Amino acid sequence: MTIADLWTIMPLLLLACGSVLVLILGAIVPGRYGTAIGVAVCAGAALWALQTPPRPLAPTLGVAFTPFARSFLVLFAVTALLSLLLAHDHADRQGLEGEEYPATILFGAFGMGVVASAANFLTLFLGLEALTFAFYILVAYDRNRPASGEAGLKYLLMGAVSAAFVAFGIALLYGATGSLEIGRAVAASAAGGGIALAGWGLLLAGLAFKVSLAPAHLWTPDVYQGGPTPVTAFLAAGSKGAAIALFLLILPPLGEIGPLRAPLWGLALLSMAVGNLAALLQPNVKRMLAYSSVAQMGYVALALLSGGRGYEAAAFYAVAYGVMSLAAFGALASLEQERPLEQVDELRGIGYRRPFQGVVLAVAMFALAGIPPTVGFAGKFAIFFAALRAGETPLAIIGILTAAASAYYYLRVVVNLYMKPAEEAAPGPLPTPAEAVCLGAVTVAILALGVWPGPLFDLVEAILKA
Repeated sequence: MTIADLWTIMPLLLLACGSVLVLILGAIVPGRYGTAIGVAVCAGAALWALQTPPRPLAPTLGVAFTPFARSFLVLFAVTALLSLLLAHDHADRQGLEGEEYPATILFGAFGMGVVASAANFLTLFLGLEALTFAFYILVAYDRNRPASGEAGLKYLLMGAVSAAFVAFGIALLYGATGSLEIGRAVAASAAGGGIALAGWGLLLAGLAFKVSLAPAHLWTPDVYQGGPTPVTAFLAAGSKGAAIALFLLILPPLGEIGPLRAPLWGLALLSMAVGNLAALLQPNVKRMLAYSSVAQMGYVALALLSGGRGYEAAAFYAVAYGVMSLAAFGALASLEQERPLEQVDELRGIGYRRPFQGVVLAVAMFALAGIPPTVGFAGKFAIFFAALRAGETPLAIIGILTAAASAYYYLRVVVNLYMKPAEEAAPGPLPTPAEAVCLGAVTVAILALGVWPGPLFDLVEAILKA
């Protein structure tokens, strides 16, 4: 390892060392310094990642700090920063003390950055497990709620099975190709025969769990419901973005995806259908958003199937889904006071009692439903356009129909916010400054990227071609 290698991976080192620093200071000087340090570390990592490194490769560490990796690291750092702002006051309201909370969020962001910058399968696996271990802890962090511990245990058990699939798939690919380097392994896998095919199949099965593609989605509603709401926001925005980055690392070099086309087609179809149909029947708002995330990732799988423009649409949707998730779960976290919000009916009249949070939640629902002029509409339009151009017409039509059906359960939230009488007439408390900054930023992003998506599409095209 050289100084140039360390300089190249400095954004990752900032996140990892920042996590350790928060833990150490929390033990020495207990207080509320964790969030402030975490926000500073995330901002520093994002700014550093915007710089061009002296060399993009750190071969001894298995890292390629390409424009693709740097762009996704900025996305993950900003997501972690906004999640820390959401968690700052929510943790106090729910009695969640300790600096382990912000430290683990930083460690999760570090794992996401490693996934996006991985140059070989070993580094990729380590990054994937680093972010997953962070979420095991975060989901079960609320020791005052049995549901949180139950969700953490379910996530751990399912995550262990998923990790086994991914590790075994990587082992088979290594056996078939003789290389752990992603580029070489992908190029040589065509000559690897059945062993390479089995490796890709196991790898796809493991990644289907990470991205919540049906039928590997059964953990999602329990984890979304049981975890603290800011954690759910970070899980939805960050881990899905990391999984999309991972797919974009391994699928484009395969060309036409080859033998993975049929299983990915089935995963996309099942996810769009099962996710939307299950969400239609959900009275619990977080479980409804969990099933909706399954459907949303089905649309991403459709984009990945389409290749070319589809990859650009998938990368765009990683950003779009991130800001939409932060807005939806962030508004719910801000609305929670003495107890978590559970049912959609509990939102009655909230739009008048808590106008700021109500507007943010309504905008998030419109965006997730794909209603213009939001970023959700721009993202879905790009996905379906790419699919139709690529000849995936049947699947694109199914996607359009399921997206139209999803408007029912998203708009049901808006109806409860503004068109049903409130249980209490008195105005509720205003959002805290940290919550207001986070929610204001993501709401502006949802509308700005919906009205003017061109610059982000241009950026995505540039980083995928670099």
